[in-house]
Amino acid sequence: MRVTIKSDLEEALLLCKGAFLSAAGFSLLINFLMIIPSIYMLQVYDRVVSTGNKSTLLMLTLIVVVLFITMAALEWVRSQILVKVSSRLELLLNQRLFKIAFKQSLYSGGQRATTQPLDDLTGLRQFLTGNGLFAFFDAPWMPIYLGMLFLFHPWYGWFSVFTGILLCIVAAATEKATTKILSEANNVAMQTRGALGRNLRNAEVIESMGMLDRIRERWMIGALKVLELQAIASSRAGLLTALSKVIRLSSQSLILGLGAYLVIEREISPGLMIAGSILMGRALAPIDMIIGTWKGFISARDQYARLNELLRQIPADKEHMLLPDPEGRIQLENAVVVPPGSKLPVLKGLNLIIEKGDIVGVIGPSGAGKSTLARAVLGIWPTANGAIRLDGAEVFNWDREHLGQFIGYLPQDIELFEGTIGENIARFGDIDPEQVVEAAKMADVHELILRLPEGYDTVIGITGGNLSGGQRQRIGLARALYGNPVLVVLDEPNSNLDELGEAALEKALIKLKQKKSTVMIITHRNSVLSKVDKLLVLNDGLLSVYGPKDQVIAHLQQQQQPPAAVPPAQPKIA
Repeated sequence: MRVTIKSDLEEALLLCKGAFLSAAGFSLLINFLMIIPSIYMLQVYDRVVSTGNKSTLLMLTLIVVVLFITMAALEWVRSQILVKVSSRLELLLNQRLFKIAFKQSLYSGGQRATTQPLDDLTGLRQFLTGNGLFAFFDAPWMPIYLGMLFLFHPWYGWFSVFTGILLCIVAAATEKATTKILSEANNVAMQTRGALGRNLRNAEVIESMGMLDRIRERWMIGALKVLELQAIASSRAGLLTALSKVIRLSSQSLILGLGAYLVIEREISPGLMIAGSILMGRALAPIDMIIGTWKGFISARDQYARLNELLRQIPADKEHMLLPDPEGRIQLENAVVVPPGSKLPVLKGLNLIIEKGDIVGVIGPSGAGKSTLARAVLGIWPTANGAIRLDGAEVFNWDREHLGQFIGYLPQDIELFEGTIGENIARFGDIDPEQVVEAAKMADVHELILRLPEGYDTVIGITGGNLSGGQRQRIGLARALYGNPVLVVLDEPNSNLDELGEAALEKALIKLKQKKSTVMIITHRNSVLSKVDKLLVLNDGLLSVYGPKDQVIAHLQQQQQPPAAVPPAQPKIA
């Protein structure tokens, strides 16, 4: 027997089942009260008009007003239930979807950075609080209304059934005519928004090299495609909505004509003529509302499908037992790493050990796998085979929140987040002023920060505000050094540094050595290598050589020397 595991979205909806049932219960009472206008008109025409009894008219009117107020109160309560259930749904899923969006960006190197999952959740929540959902709560009452119309007169019932069938055909035609094209438009719109976001992140490159017009033309192709698809869908939906409106309005008039004929034939009373028209309008209202909100329904259905599939594909993180604080010993056991989205391994079976307190320089040509090694050691990218261990435990088995406070990482592309400099250095946790200043001094950026208008309280944007690339890199280095980490990974830490910055980096390495922190430095510059203990040389994802710095340098120099000249053979003398 196959067991189907529910996704987080299905589980969240199941938790909200009670609220949906309550909303359905209120819908039952509301639809029961919706019969009141028909009964009121029936009584007015058959009892009041024929007898002229004003007191009966007054009492009937007062009762109807009270019931209408009750119905309005019930509708308000129902809407509040759906507002609360939609808010609860978002609270149940938004953290999970935030992590998914983060993982998508993490595992794609930022190429798939998007807020689409959270946008889908917001769209689904808005649909749950709109009028479109009410139509689905009211639809089950259609048979009851149609049954009452049959009680009024069989012709009333069959006329209403025929009209309902016509409206259902229009609804089905709307589905067929718009669903596929709207889904395609939504997909193109998502791709276009993603491309625009990536272009905006590279605004300086685009502006400096005069690429704006060409980039805009490429973006416009997608934008125009979306407009074209949405225009086609809207045109078709508008035509079918107009047809639905014609059917509904004409049927309400025709049923009055039918009722007048039946009154003339003395088969029904004048009150039933009016009541039947009102009741048929109420019976067909859900279909008409579904057709009117069909675009929103299609969007909500697509959003639900995308979220459900996404939550199934990316399971929630497992909770890991807290391990003892790490010390910094790294061990790679036949580690094979394939970057997310790729099929070819970049690191191919690495075996090495980095002891606690070692400062290791990682060198090699471009594309050798140096940055991939950094991401794998930090547990950002998983191994496809083998293992990478931190103090004997696979790095993926560590609780990230716990491990993060012992890790320092300076990537090639420095990103400072919106907030104060102090918050950036303290990693947006509880700020320990002493540790913030200590980290800034280790990165030799303390004096620079003090010269800023508000010092450590200076607010910077995601691009670092007016800070230069070297200043951002040194603040990023201070962030990596905050909290006395046991493992520090520096990826091209001196790419934007001047001589003073490089001197500060060398001082920071000396202090990390004194604290027995394990350090990996990925660099193309030889100046910083003077402070390393060991060198690791990668070539095409393979470990070329690894060991103490002097031995590795001697080995490399020996490989680069030309072979010794072979003395020519002496000619034999006859």
